[in-house]
Formats: sequence, structure tokens, C-alpha cells
Amino acid sequence: MIRAIVAGLILQVNVLTYHNDLSRTGQNLNETILTPARLEAGEFGPLFANPVDGQVYGQPLYMWGLNVAGKGLHNVLFVVTEHDSVYAFDADKNAAPLWQVSFINPPAGITSVPSDALGCQAISPEMGITSTPVIDPTTGTLYVVAMTLENFGQTYVHRLHALDVTTGQEKPGSPVEIEASAPGTGDGNAAVTFKPWLYKERAGLLLLNGRVYTSWSSNCDFGNYHGWLISYDAKTLERVAVYTSTPNWEAGSIWQSGAAPAVDENGNIYIVTGNGTFDAASGGADLGDSVIKLSAANGLSVLDYFTPFNAGLLDTKDIDLGSSGALLLPDSAGTPQHAHLLVTGGKEGRIYVIDRESMGHFSAAGDSQIVQSLPTSIGPLYGIPAYFNNTVFFSGQNDALKAFPISKGLLPENPSTQSAGTIAGMGSVPSISANVGVDGIVWTIQPDALHAYDATNLGNELYRGSYGSYIKFATPTIANGKVYVGTGASVAVFGLLNSPAIGLIENAAGNAASAVAPGSIVSVYGTNLAAGSEAASQNPLPTVLGGSRIVINGLSAPLLSANPNQINAQVPYETVGGIAAVVAIRETGASAPAALKVQETAPGIFVAFNQDGTVNGSSHPAAPGSALLLFVTGLGPTQPPVPTGVAAPAGPPVSAIVPLSATIGGVSTEVLSAGLAPGMVGVFNVTLTVPEQPTGNYPLLVPLVIRAGGVASNSLTVNIDL
Repeated sequence: MIRAIVAGLILQVNVLTYHNDLSRTGQNLNETILTPARLEAGEFGPLFANPVDGQVYGQPLYMWGLNVAGKGLHNVLFVVTEHDSVYAFDADKNAAPLWQVSFINPPAGITSVPSDALGCQAISPEMGITSTPVIDPTTGTLYVVAMTLENFGQTYVHRLHALDVTTGQEKPGSPVEIEASAPGTGDGNAAVTFKPWLYKERAGLLLLNGRVYTSWSSNCDFGNYHGWLISYDAKTLERVAVYTSTPNWEAGSIWQSGAAPAVDENGNIYIVTGNGTFDAASGGADLGDSVIKLSAANGLSVLDYFTPFNAGLLDTKDIDLGSSGALLLPDSAGTPQHAHLLVTGGKEGRIYVIDRESMGHFSAAGDSQIVQSLPTSIGPLYGIPAYFNNTVFFSGQNDALKAFPISKGLLPENPSTQSAGTIAGMGSVPSISANVGVDGIVWTIQPDALHAYDATNLGNELYRGSYGSYIKFATPTIANGKVYVGTGASVAVFGLLNSPAIGLIENAAGNAASAVAPGSIVSVYGTNLAAGSEAASQNPLPTVLGGSRIVINGLSAPLLSANPNQINAQVPYETVGGIAAVVAIRETGASAPAALKVQETAPGIFVAFNQDGTVNGSSHPAAPGSALLLFVTGLGPTQPPVPTGVAAPAGPPVSAIVPLSATIGGVSTEVLSAGLAPGMVGVFNVTLTVPEQPTGNYPLLVPLVIRAGGVASNSLTVNIDL
């Protein structure tokens, strides 16, 4: 187990978009902490729930090692609510938000939208932020669409916001109001127009090649609505392109039960529309109840499409295709004849397997022109399926969770395995966690509980646990040993019950700076860090104390002491600068990776001794002109180098390489020597001369600061007297 966790630390997990990736597979293949064995052993369960101000319909998103303004490095969970709020939580703590923003201002007449005002109770009692946001990690921007009711109930508005992930503040040019029109006769004139009160942003947002795509569906099929895909420049938020699915008649929503548009390797976009008019087979432009392939190269244009033979029936019976999204399978699942496959379904309960290079258009005689059409294999499908290990997982309405392995580019009519019994309500949205191709777990949020199943045998249910009030089509987020579930009033967090948890890492000398240096002594604080208390008594230092180890970027750190709430360790000299992943590992499990900034130097002063060997203090001040001996960590590389975890020799001296400077009371002073303290690991002795102080009003309490390569230490108060 430990070897697998250490290997998994090379890649850290981020969940920045709906269902994990642009193919919408729903798989996290870098999960080394959660395994079927641990769940079967009863080690997994609810940890805590962070309250929010409304229902959580969007999938929570996750960023590892984010430097939050004024609050340091955190693993951050982003949560949006129907009350028009965006939250950034520490993903590993039951604590107040790192930041929160709200897009409403009731005294100014700006509120979320009451469902009664829309005459639609599909989402009730209010609508605000419904879709899953998307994050650009390069620019540190979270894009989210919010609906508000303004002018004291007179005006409906949708806005696209671009928020700084570290502060929640709006980026320049943000927000912009959603407005659009397109050529067409569907509104009774030469153009169709986006009318805000008719729409909600239900499908997740898409970020692609510097563009943000928003997809639009109706409110309970009311009014003369259309399906819209509208793109914006990710930097300026200027509208770039508009596509409507039914420009010459009506309907054709893009809702997909929350699934975001999918994207292939060539940057083509795939959407699935709901019930609506269809006339493309006779040369028209309306594509209701269709799977549509769009080029984003120059605006948005239709490249190809598939429409079921019974599209008219699907429309009139409201058993539309658009209740699921498009799942793009990897090339390994296809054949030379059909290398690029797409899988989807709809309310009819039919599975469609489509060749993305030749989607088949429409045939009134049947669907034989596509790769596969399976009419009775699953129940009505609300929500996108998931893919893992050459298998597609479906969770239909009033049906079991089912696994369909792919063979020669085809799905079998019957599943290879399925869960016991049926899933109540409208089914669920499966997501996958695995360690590359092993330890696969299928997670679903069902009305009664969070469920976990063995991906190799869905009949083996690994876990079932309550989370709070249910949200339909809710999609779990799995990252770094935890599962996050949006509920009616919170985000519930599940994980290993007795595993270590890191709360804080800092320079052991007390330097509050956010960085450490290779070779530094650091203190790791948290819970369940070690089985008991133990101190090192050997040279080189051990890498296991109290049944625990600390791993930094895959390297086991030498340990000085360990207890359940604190471990003191040396950062290995081999640690490369940048953001490092730190994990505490015990036999009971591993912590979520904590982020730690590593740089060449990060000095921290433990203590100062006077020239006579006494500890500097009020009873033992230092005289001007005398020497101070400091014990310091974080001065960086040495000459000669000393191996990680090995105490410095008694001789010859091991000197710090990086130039040092120092001030006492703001007065520069001479650094007489700086080298590793003999017999100690990661600790330097620095000798200084105490300068005369300008005030001359002794005794004095003044700050002592050293700098290594220009990086300042903590400030240590020293006593000076004549």
C-alpha cells in the first residue's frame, strides 16, 4: 500500500471540469488512497459537511496546492449554489470558507430567481447557479454562470463571471450579461433572440482553446425556446460565436442532465439536444432530438449529426434524447472501421453507439446506419454514463447500475455485471476512481445514500452511507482520498475514517513564511499522524517513527520525532524547488497530499546564545561588540554536502554556500561564520557580532533577522545591555 501511495504522488489530482475531462469519462485514474479493500474493511465513511446557503446542483471542483490570497497553500474545493453563491473551501477541513462571493443584493432588488416566478418547479425553491463551473488553471480563473432576478422582480438576467480562484474577485471585464441572437424564423421574424426568462444554464460549462462555452435549456419546456450554445473569449469575455439548434421553429434544449459538452482530439464539440423540431434531413437547420458535432474553428458550425429514426415520437411523447450527454470513448475501444466512438442515450432507455467520423444523420427506416442501437438494455437515462477499463457504466431510471464491456467496438445487449436491485428515482451519474487500471470503484449519488461498487463486479457493493438531502443528477467528485457530494444545504465529505490528516506544515523554527528549503527542519501538524510518541535516537535519522512516515514528492523524509498531532522531519536535500506534495502515511491509510512551497533558502531562527553560553534573554542580555551564536535552519546547500538525514560531522566545518546578512535592531552586523551544527541534522550555527544601537538607551529589546540569498528569517527578539 505504501509503495502505491508513494508512486501516486508524482501526479496530483485536479478536477477542473464536469466529469473530470473533455471526453466526459468521469474517471480519476490517480487515486491511490481509496481502494476496494479499504472500503470493504469498513475504513471509509463520512468525515464532515461544510454548510452552504442553497442547493448544490453543480459538481464540486477541486484544485490541489492553491496559494489562496493571505491564507497560504490549500487543497481547495469550489462549490456553487442555487442561492447564487460561490464558495472556496479547504478540501480537507471542516472549516469556514477560504472565500465566498454572492451575486445577489436583496436591498438593491437583486435576488436569486424564485421557482414560482418561472412557473417551473424542476429546480425548487430558487434558481441561481445550476451548472458546473469550469476552471482555467493557467490563468487561475473560475468561470461560472449565475441567474438573478433584478429591479425588484422585474428583470431576469444571466451573467458569465470570471473569478480569481485565489480571492473570488471578478477578473477584468467580468461579468458580462448573456445576450444573443441568430438568423432564423423561429420567433416569427428574421432572427431568434435569447430571452433570459425562458432559459437556464443546465449543462456544465466548457473551456476550450481560450473560449468559454455556455449551453442553454428551457424552464419546463415553457415558451417559444431554442437550444443555444454561446461562446465567449476567456480573457475579455467578449461574445465570440452563437449556435442555436432550432433556428426556424422551436425547442431543442441543451440540458443533458447537467453534463457538459464533450470535445474530441481535433477540438470538435458534441452536444445532445432535447425534444424539438427536426428538419435537417430535408435541408433545414433544426436539429431537435439529435447528437450534433460542431466545429469551433470559425464560429460554431454543424459538421455532422445523428437523429434517431423515431425522433418525432421522442418529441411528442417527451422521451427526448437530450437527457444524457455525449461520452467519447478512447481509440482503444474502437475498431479500424470505427475508431472514434461516441456513446449516449435518452429517456427512451436506448443506448446509441455512434462513429464520430460518420455519425449517420437520419434514416426513417431505422438506426442501422450507426454502429449500434440497443433499445432495451437500460432504463431511461438521465445523466451521462462513465467509462473505465474498456467498460461503459450506465445508471438508468428505476434500473440497476450496469457495466457493458466493449468488444470489437460493440456493447453487449446484456451487462456483464450489475448492482443488486434498482436505483430509485431518475437513476444516477456514475463516476470512477482507480489507480491507473486497478482498484477501480464506481461511485454514485442515489436518493438514499452515497454508494460505491467494485468496478470489476457491480454486484459487490463496497459502501453505502448517508450524506444529507438529495439533489437529482448530482455528480460525485473524487480526489486525493476523499469523495465530495453536493446536497441541499452542504457539501458532504467522505474519506478514510482513521487515516492521517495534515492541517499545517511550517518551518520548525517558527518562521511563518510559506516556504521551506531542502534540508530544512519542518513541523507537520494534524490528526492521527502517528500511532504514538517516539523520538529518533540514531544517525542517520529513521524514516519511520510512531508507525508513520512523511513523504515529500515521493521521497521519504528523515524524522526527528513523531506523535499523533505533530511530526518533525527534514525536507530531503533532493527535493526540487516548486510546490511539493506532502503526505503522512500509516498502516491505517494516508493523508490527502498537502502542498508545500520549496525554494533554495528559507531561514528560520530557533534560539540565540550569548558569547558566555547563556541563552539570550532579559536575565542574560548581550553586550554590544560581543558575539551571538544562533541555531538556524533553512540556509540551503552546503560545502561539502551532507547526505539527507545524516548529522553534520565534528570536522571539518560544513559551510553554508548562499551568502548571509543580518540585522539587529535594524542595524547591519557582521556574519562571522555559518555552517551546520556538528552532531545535528538540518541545523546551522550562525555567529554574529552585536552592533551598537543608535538610541543608546540600554537595556533594549530589538529584532534580529538574518537573510540567506535575500530571503528573510523570522524575527527573533534579543536583549542588549551594556
